[in-house]
Amino acid sequence: MLSFAMKKFLSFVFILHLACLQAQSITHIDFADAPNLTNIELPASEAANTIDSVAPQPTKANEASAVVIKMIERANTYYSKMWYAEAAALYDDALTRDTSSATPELLQKAGDSHYFNSEMEKAFFWYNRLFELFQDDLTDSDYFKYAHVLKGTGRYKKARRLLNIFRGRAQKAKVAEIKNDGKEIKDALYRDNVEITNLNINSKYSEFSPMYINGGELIFASSADTGIFKKRRYKWNNQPFLDLYVGKVAETPNSLKGIRKLSKKVNSKYHEAGVAVSPDNNTIYFTRNAKKRKKSKKKTSVSHLKIYKSERIDGEWTEAEELPFNGDDFSTGHPALTADGKKLYFASDRPGSLGGTDIFVVDVLENGEFSQPKNLGRGVNSSRREMFPYVVNNKIFFSSDRRQGLGGLDIYEAVSVGETFGAPINLGAPVNSRKDDFSYISKDAGETGYFASNRKGGKGDDDIYAFKLLPEEKVEEEQTAIVGTITELITSMAVPSTKVRLLDENNEVLQEVIADTNGTFRFDNLPKNTNFTIASENADYFADSKEITTPDGPEFNVAISLKKLDDLIVVEDGMKKLKTDMIYFDFDRSYIRDDAKNELNKLLEVWEKYPDMVIKIESHTDTRGSAAYNRTLSDRRAKETKAYLISQGIDESRIYSAIGYGEQYPVYDCNSGCGKTEHQKNRRSEFVIMSM
Repeated sequence: MLSFAMKKFLSFVFILHLACLQAQSITHIDFADAPNLTNIELPASEAANTIDSVAPQPTKANEASAVVIKMIERANTYYSKMWYAEAAALYDDALTRDTSSATPELLQKAGDSHYFNSEMEKAFFWYNRLFELFQDDLTDSDYFKYAHVLKGTGRYKKARRLLNIFRGRAQKAKVAEIKNDGKEIKDALYRDNVEITNLNINSKYSEFSPMYINGGELIFASSADTGIFKKRRYKWNNQPFLDLYVGKVAETPNSLKGIRKLSKKVNSKYHEAGVAVSPDNNTIYFTRNAKKRKKSKKKTSVSHLKIYKSERIDGEWTEAEELPFNGDDFSTGHPALTADGKKLYFASDRPGSLGGTDIFVVDVLENGEFSQPKNLGRGVNSSRREMFPYVVNNKIFFSSDRRQGLGGLDIYEAVSVGETFGAPINLGAPVNSRKDDFSYISKDAGETGYFASNRKGGKGDDDIYAFKLLPEEKVEEEQTAIVGTITELITSMAVPSTKVRLLDENNEVLQEVIADTNGTFRFDNLPKNTNFTIASENADYFADSKEITTPDGPEFNVAISLKKLDDLIVVEDGMKKLKTDMIYFDFDRSYIRDDAKNELNKLLEVWEKYPDMVIKIESHTDTRGSAAYNRTLSDRRAKETKAYLISQGIDESRIYSAIGYGEQYPVYDCNSGCGKTEHQKNRRSEFVIMSM
């Protein structure tokens, strides 16, 4: 494990009150603690119906108002400028005010705005809504981002099921590009079967920051004392100063041979580490603690980190030169070049940083100069520390101690989307551990590579590890299908055009279909021996849900019978009534029982079909107790029933009255005595239809 002193030194030591630093090391950036990220509270109306989410929940509205239209226009303007935080707030507000504005494009932009702002739960909400409403319209990019969000929010089972659906799309479409995207999603989501080995060059000191150079060699930083004479040591922890070494990669990736020090024109009496190599291998950028040390207000000596450049001319490295965007009042280090050498990424705590340290980028111009540093923004950076960037193809890898990690510094991956990067995804175990994991590199799409860690079981403070993805065991996951039929309860006639949803154990929608003219439906690509819920909706019938467990067979048949809403409307004694099962109350109580709520919810469905229906609530008691008390009790029950219906969204004007009649109209005459069952059936509420 990296010593406290070495961490403070190698981590961009920017806390000026550290005592008398004579040199500074460069492994971990360690700034004064920045404020922690806090959860953003959402209105209750936005959060009420989300599943494991704190994202906003839209309300019901029929038409987009002029205000909503203006909100959307402004949000689209912000979105086009990549001002995602501002765009996200407006999309949330607009879609909350008016659900009819929820087009595929708007839902996608709302999800993207949170996705690019690392607000994974909110992104999940809008992507989930997009998936529920417009699954057939989703692009491959939508699937990719949605899968990343599912992984990033811990919904691993649904991510895997989404992948199965995606594979089914690819199989049906038979499009090579879709197949390639499917592999990319899988690689990004599941990093199983990783072999990790400790390199042979690790010592009892620190080795880290590996980087490819000269085709088959690796350059790295080490504080190992390899000199014939006693090496100069860093006084804080009595370890040798860091130097840069080069070794040839042996046939086995966990072994380097022919280790040699880099030129003395690069290595100095101070610390050197963190190298970036140009495409032609003739220019290197590296981190060195600055020679000039600034006195703090407490008169302690503080030297900041800076990036230097050296070129190889006629086989010799030139004297290192400091880059122009370094500063004497902040640190700059951990350089990383793109494959074409045109962009240089680095970590810094310079003014404009969002957290302890941020990742910045500059353009490497043809004349050898550099553009002004640009902060990568909240898509990558957080209020904590981001450092050790590495870029390859369309991805950036970096380390961070943000809250989503497993412990210490964790390695993250973010995919570029246009001019910015998407939400970072933690690489997970076993690459990440409970300790510090950093300096990740790979040049073959993550199949093999290296990283550094101070995890348990290493040889020294920090060790370099090689990793390799092992071939996956091709065990075909046995799948099954659900085939169902929707019929009417009484007549057994088919009920076509019924919306049928398949939900997982968290009540998240996995698939949605419409029953055909024969009332049949089908869900494919499902794992066996798994619990699901099938939910059915039809405007003329009561909603129904059925819990099932898929069997071992290739197909599972399920029959669903729906009850007509109109079956609740009956005529008794010349009056139309809503005939539910009895709404019972406990003895001497007026609160609404759970079984009563289920019956009252049926009324809500009938009311939705008949928006002009007005009812009268009549509540009754048994014959125990005085007549006056029973009338008061029944009136309380009528009022409680009315209050519950209103709480579920029924307009008060649709309830003509709510009156208690006490024991005046019993179902059973108990003058000669009644048992418990008869008394309970006398305690009831009834619903008379006044108009419809």
